[in-house]
Amino acid sequence: SFPGLCPRGCPPLEGTLQGHPVGRGVPWGLPSSRLTFPGMNAAVRAVTRMGIYVGAKVFLIYEGYEGLVEGGDNIKQANWLSVSNIIQLGGTVIGSARCKAFTTRAGRLRAARNLVEHGITNLCVIGGDGSLTGADIFRSEWGELLEELVQDGQISEEVAQENSRLNIVGLVGSIDNDFCGTDMTIGTDSALHRIMEVIDAITTTAQSHQRTFVLEVMGRHCGYLALVSGLASGADWLFIPESPPEDGWEDLMCERLGETRSRGSRLNIIIIAEGAIDRSGKPISSNYVKDVSARSGARSGTHGGQRVPGSSKMGMEAVMALLEATPDTPACVVSLSGNQSVRLPLMECVQVVSTGARLGATLPCPCRSFENNWNIYKLLAHQKPAQEKSPFSLAILNVGAPAAGMNAAVRSAVRISICQGHTIYAVSDGFEGLAKGQIREVGWHDVAGWLGRGGSMLGTKRTLPKTCMEKIVENVRKFNIQGLLVIGGFEAYEGVLQLVEARGQYEELCIIMCVIPATISNNVPGTDFSLGSDTAVNAAMESCDRIKQSASGTKRRVFIVETMGGYCGYLSTVTGIAVGADAAYVYEDPFTIHDLKANVEHLTDKMKTDIQRGLVLRNEKCHEHYTTEFLYNLYSSEGKGIFDCRINVLGHLQQGGAPTPFDRNYGTKLGVKAVLWMSEKLEEVYCKGRVFANSDDSACVIGLRKKVVAFSPVTELKKVTDFEHRLPQEQWWLNLRLMLKMLANYQISLTEYISGKMEHVTRRTLSIEKGF
Repeated sequence: SFPGLCPRGCPPLEGTLQGHPVGRGVPWGLPSSRLTFPGMNAAVRAVTRMGIYVGAKVFLIYEGYEGLVEGGDNIKQANWLSVSNIIQLGGTVIGSARCKAFTTRAGRLRAARNLVEHGITNLCVIGGDGSLTGADIFRSEWGELLEELVQDGQISEEVAQENSRLNIVGLVGSIDNDFCGTDMTIGTDSALHRIMEVIDAITTTAQSHQRTFVLEVMGRHCGYLALVSGLASGADWLFIPESPPEDGWEDLMCERLGETRSRGSRLNIIIIAEGAIDRSGKPISSNYVKDVSARSGARSGTHGGQRVPGSSKMGMEAVMALLEATPDTPACVVSLSGNQSVRLPLMECVQVVSTGARLGATLPCPCRSFENNWNIYKLLAHQKPAQEKSPFSLAILNVGAPAAGMNAAVRSAVRISICQGHTIYAVSDGFEGLAKGQIREVGWHDVAGWLGRGGSMLGTKRTLPKTCMEKIVENVRKFNIQGLLVIGGFEAYEGVLQLVEARGQYEELCIIMCVIPATISNNVPGTDFSLGSDTAVNAAMESCDRIKQSASGTKRRVFIVETMGGYCGYLSTVTGIAVGADAAYVYEDPFTIHDLKANVEHLTDKMKTDIQRGLVLRNEKCHEHYTTEFLYNLYSSEGKGIFDCRINVLGHLQQGGAPTPFDRNYGTKLGVKAVLWMSEKLEEVYCKGRVFANSDDSACVIGLRKKVVAFSPVTELKKVTDFEHRLPQEQWWLNLRLMLKMLANYQISLTEYISGKMEHVTRRTLSIEKGF
């Protein structure tokens, strides 16, 4: 709910933010780079609206630097409606173009003249390292360019003095994800989605015809797209510029392909980055790889192949960086580190990227997670099962509602367990199946093809151990289970907690246990992101986009959309940001009838503009009495004669479908890390032929907390859990509520906004978990 209505066209806000004045009409310009990347429009929208929100004049510069140089109609002042209904569009609505003129001083002189003409003293540039480098050069020359304009009589001394300082902030757009200091650049996630769509589409063809497909993806100097898509698809072989294959790779690859075929696989996928090279620096082409793979006896073919909330968050932070800039503030780039916006010195980041490209592909990647991705890929794709069996037996089960990514986690956990030499059991139907003895040993190829499958291949139920504890203990003893990996939602966490608390009564439960959070609700304590939540947000976002499109020829209509999530409002909030919702009601952010009244008035004012559609999201358990039907009746009654309403309940649509690249990659990593952690713990507590573990840290939830994978004891998490509402007591995403409200044009005090901090490019900032 959004109390404190600020109707369209409200006067600029006045006041201060961290000691800096706002609301003084400072003009800002917003060009995009020569290339376009999905997510750019979300950033353009966020920068424009946030700029207007703080009282600045905002100009959109069309056709990138070319428009900056040419001026005229390429530089137009924006209003709130200028960026309406663009958040779901690909590319960039303000255009983009290569500009040779801007690389010359004469061209930059013309650009300076055009900016001064419009009084623009703050520039937000969305682009890659070349575009951002150009912006920094422009900034460093600014004083000299103004002097030259004065000498030529094009501007007066007074005008030059008024425009004496140019502030620059960059947002990185690059589908290659090749810029240091940020988790993911604008466009990368969408590129991964396109690649996975291609792989999923060709998989059925390849399997039916027993083919090997060679897929070439972009990445001249950075193999990120190839690496993550290789992890997310279970590719058999991978070529990336950062790690050239060893000499004689042709024979090794054919041997690998032959082995998988001999074990019953009907499909082989090889992924190659466009910048792939061998040890001597010679390019490796997809056609050459295709010809080589034919030696294995398989037919071959070639194929070419944020995320909106993140883009919006970076766009808003860019505005705050410009607002707070001083004469001593260096040009910065806004990036995401975990869940937080950070500001990094622009040229320090560019220097790291350019140095890497100049020194060649063998330079170790500064991103620790890139190396981590590569090692996990090699472990799962190339390592053979252990020759000797270990003394340990592990069991894997799914608990709770199905969630995308569960199968990816099971697959990687099974295979890494086999590589460790463990006996690995699969349990059907969760704790209920464990009690009934629905347990079977699984091998390497039993989990083949699971990566892209939605739902739960093992089957899953919500049954908790306390209803069948003795039978669970009996089967743990019978199968000599010494480690239990539970993948699921809040029931998985609560179930393991019940097993731990029963250790005093049952010695058989003194084993190693680990929970991998997997639920679309994202309500498991101990992690910022649960498996399946990314897929659920994407499904909800696509549905809302289609709902809005369905009314493209309808005037004055408000859609009320109900999302799942139990008491957790994560889905509603993040989806609301992604689709530009007018309101999102959640349990964690209490609202009253007065807030509902303000929302109705907000939509009534909105219908008087050129945008005559509204979208309101409601989390399914946001309020006991203000149900979806109640909201429909309220909005219909109060909006009568002005707009009509429609209801859409998304329901289980959010659970189905293929996992997103994020969930496939995330599930794969968590499965590997969980088993490696369990193996280490088993070694620690193994003594005289038996396992005995009763310490708090022997039963943990594995999760991503900010940008670190952490193991949190379930007993410790109990202290920070609201069991009545099945929620962590603190949830990081609640900070996003402010952004949602501000971009919907509700009047919020700017003192509530927490700005990102300026950081230097250190080893710490370079070790961000990219793409996790």
